[in-house]
Amino acid sequence: MAITFDDFLRVDIRVGTVVRAEPYPEARHPAIKLWVDFGPEIGERKTSAQITRYYDTDSVVGKQVVAVTNFPPKQIGRFMSEILVLGIPDEDGEVVLLAPDRKVPDGGRMY
Repeated sequence: MAITFDDFLRVDIRVGTVVRAEPYPEARHPAIKLWVDFGPEIGERKTSAQITRYYDTDSVVGKQVVAVTNFPPKQIGRFMSEILVLGIPDEDGEVVLLAPDRKVPDGGRMY
């Protein structure tokens, strides 16, 4: 299904830095709770991510990630998710996070 450029512009995809991470043992599938700082315009937002194959709470803090920031909040178990961190499946279907290949300012919008 083709989309228009205007459709693309409606999706707010930004870069942010993970500032806090906690295990989420209550999740249906192994997950980590993430708090991501998107800079002064958007601030800090939180989400739950099924990224436990390659990441843990220590390794993900300080990492820049790419996320959709304009979804409405969604209840994930007892945790309210405010963003969708983006990733790509590897050959085994495990999530590899999307991230810039060099440091960029938090809050930068993808284009």
